[in-house]
Amino acid sequence: MYAVIKTGGKQYRVAAGEKIKVEQIAADVGQEIVFDQVLAVGNGTEIKVGTPLVSGATVTVTVLVHGRHDKVHIFKMRRRKHYQKRQGHRQNFTELQVSSIAA
Repeated sequence: MYAVIKTGGKQYRVAAGEKIKVEQIAADVGQEIVFDQVLAVGNGTEIKVGTPLVSGATVTVTVLVHGRHDKVHIFKMRRRKHYQKRQGHRQNFTELQVSSIAA
């Protein structure tokens, strides 16, 4: 069984037992979170798509760790103008373990 959830402005396809990295969530490590913004639920042969959400469907996850992704290097340059700019960015994330999907 799988579900499509919405969190942090993005959509993720999750199944029970999976680990996913999402945008940082303000929660403690070990805490259980219930996502009620479920866009679709499927079990292989049939799929239930919400308009826009599936009513009564929830996904329960456990917070494993908070961290930061690898650095993304940004380099801007204008040719023949002697302009170069270097910048870097590391995005925060929260790693989640999907416990159960209730449809």
